[in-house]
Formats: sequence, structure tokens, C-alpha cells
Amino acid sequence: MLRKWNQIRLSPPRTLALGFLIIILTGTLLLMLPVSTHPGYRLSFIDALFEATSAVCVTGLVVVDTGSAFTVFGQVVLLMLISIGGLGFMTFGIMIAVLLGKKIGLSDRLLVQSATNQFSLSGLVRLVKIIILATFIIEAAGAVLLAVVWSGEMGWPKALYYGVFHSISAFNNAGFGLEADSLMKWVANPAINIIIAALFILGGLGFTVIMDVAAKKSFRRLSLHTKLVLAATFVLNLAVTLIIFNIEYNNPNTIGQLSFIDKIIASFFHATTPRTAGFNTLDVTQMGNGSILLTMALMFIGGSTGGTAGGIKITTFLLLILVVWSFIARKEDINVWKKRIPNDLVFRALSIFMIGVIVVFGGVFLLEMSEKSLPLMMLAFEAVSAFGTVGLSLGATPELSPFGKIVIIILMFVGRLGPLTIAFAIAKNQPQPHFRYPEEKILIG
Repeated sequence: MLRKWNQIRLSPPRTLALGFLIIILTGTLLLMLPVSTHPGYRLSFIDALFEATSAVCVTGLVVVDTGSAFTVFGQVVLLMLISIGGLGFMTFGIMIAVLLGKKIGLSDRLLVQSATNQFSLSGLVRLVKIIILATFIIEAAGAVLLAVVWSGEMGWPKALYYGVFHSISAFNNAGFGLEADSLMKWVANPAINIIIAALFILGGLGFTVIMDVAAKKSFRRLSLHTKLVLAATFVLNLAVTLIIFNIEYNNPNTIGQLSFIDKIIASFFHATTPRTAGFNTLDVTQMGNGSILLTMALMFIGGSTGGTAGGIKITTFLLLILVVWSFIARKEDINVWKKRIPNDLVFRALSIFMIGVIVVFGGVFLLEMSEKSLPLMMLAFEAVSAFGTVGLSLGATPELSPFGKIVIIILMFVGRLGPLTIAFAIAKNQPQPHFRYPEEKILIG
């Protein structure tokens, strides 16, 4: 398989885009098979494409209820698509090649480097092995814990199946669930909330962060990337938890009827799930406008680079804040924890942010033009959720026209691969001139 990829002269971004597209189309055909759905739920090509894209792009937006529409075969197909999409098809390709004793060439390493957002080519095969092993251990542990909690409610066979499905979905930040209301019936179950949240937070942190923490075990010795991700994640989760708790405290349709402890747990779960798990224990449609706007902001930010989350990534968001702060403070360099961040990463962050804004705005504009019967807020929420590969919805997904579904499909695809990967895949490589033009200033601000 890897040798065939090598024979196709494509850049890593184009190869990744093509690989994800092939997997999505394969999943679409499998989900269209009669054995994948129960009678009365036969999917059209657009609906099957939507479901497959949502699974591969680990989003969680659905046009039919996963638990009632799909058979066990169809649900297993979704789990396979989620796993491949969450970890990346090149990770699985390298794993198969290693098991078969194949040699991993330079082009394959370049693909893995692009897929995992690593700075260096060294140690990539070892990284892939650790990713596969860590994924298996974490998902297995999550499945067992969830099965233990659910066993008293639904019996061991069903509980174990539920545990496996939700553990894989949560760790990959996919947001697919087997209940029509996601996890709302377990809003007051601390164990379910904590286990699911732990799984998607670990998946969202990224394997680079997890490996760094496991190896060094001291905050002072951690890499700057790990320090920024952990600090920003902690501060953001805590701040948003307090904000959601305050806004929704007296809302009888969300946390108003819960006990004080359950209110805190529910607020924490909703503060963390938009980045970018997609599960919900609260009815998002009944939340206040402030909570909805905050949720949209979190979905756009997303999780950590190198993880299973989407969005522009929290390090991109944090770097932009540091750029603004450095400019206001009249500092030429961007320094944090006695480290200087290079300017090329600043340009990269600005590019990711601007492309993300343009893509989301364009998606909202197209949805507004095609879906006249749906409110703008609902469409905007759907577009941001798709780009952030979150899966939260205000109920617009099943009501979308075929054109609207295609728009959401494109947003999910762009969000999963990343704005820059798509941009690099589309753009042509042009040789850089060996000279610099004269400088002239323009008025801004």
C-alpha cells in the first residue's frame, strides 16, 4: 500500500486530502449497504456521504439517529471510520507496514510528519507505535470503566458494547452516541460525566503532550508546547465552567433543576465538550444566547495540535493573544516562559486563523442563501460545529437541503484536515525569488 502511495507524485497535503477522501467514499458505500441500516432507514448517497464524512472527520453531526437507524454492522463501520479518521490513515498504514516487516521510506515519513504536525522526521515510526499502543490502552480502560457503570442499568453485554462504542467515540473526539439525546439522561451521573470527559480531554490534548508529560513528569522540564497546551486548557476549562454555571444557574431547561454538585459537573462537561467532543448532557437548544455564543467560540478554537480535536487549535489561539500582547507592550519578540517563539509560527497562526474565519463565514453565507427556513443563529452554530469537528447542533442538521448538507460536508472535511493542509493541497508550489522588493509602509488600524 505504501509503495503505491510512493509512486503517486503528490505533496503530503494532497496525499492526505486524497487519502481521507478515499476513506470517506469507501465508508459512504458501506453505509449504503442494506446490512448497515434497519428497514425504513435506507440512506441516500448524500446522507450516507454526510454520515461517513462526519465519522472520518470525527465530528458527530448526524442526519439519522445512530442507535436506531444503524445495525450493529453499520455501527461497527462508523467505529472503524472514527478510528481511522481520529488517528489518521497514515498512522494505520505505517502500523500495517511495520507488522509486515516493510521498510518505511522517506516519503512515508514525510506523510506521517504532515499528518501528526511534528517538527522533525526522527522518531516518527516510534511515535506511531506509541500512538497505537496508547490509543488501545486508553480506549480499553475507558470501555471497561463505562461498562462497569452501565452494567447495573442495562446488563453486561449491552453495557460492554456501549462502553466500547462510547470510549472509542469519546477518545477520538467524535461525539457519536447510541442514544438519541446523546448523554442527557446521564447528566446527573458523575461517573459517566467524568469518564467521558477524561477520554475526550486526553484525545484533545494530543499524543505529543501525553508523551511529554509521561516522560518528564515535571512541569518545569516540559516542552514549551506542552506547557502552553496544559496551561491554556486548564484556564479555559475553568473559566468557561464558571461562566456556564453562572449563566445557566437558574435556567430550568438546563441546570436549573439539578443539585449544586450536579450543576457544577454539568457546567464543566459543557465547558469542555465544545473542544471538540460533541457529546452533550444538556439540551443545547434550551441554553441562553450567551452560552450558545460562548460555545461557538470554543468550537472554533478547538483542541490541541496533534490530537483528535479540530478547530484552529488552542496553541494558535494562544499565540495570537501573545502577538497582540507583545505588540501592545512594544516588544519585538514574542517571549513566554523564557522562550522566544519564531516569527514563521506567527505567520502560520495568522494564516490558520484567517483561513478559518473565511471558510466559516463562507459556509454560513452559503447556508443562509440555501436554507431560508432556518434561523441564522442555528445555521451559524451548525457551520462552526462542522468546521471545529464538534458535532453539537441546535437541530438544523436533519432539516438541511442536499446543498446545505454538501456545505457542511465540506466544512467538516476542511476542519479535520486543517485549513493550512487544504490550502497547501490546493495551491501550486512556486519558486521563491532570490531578491527582495523595496519596502514601503501602508496605513492600518
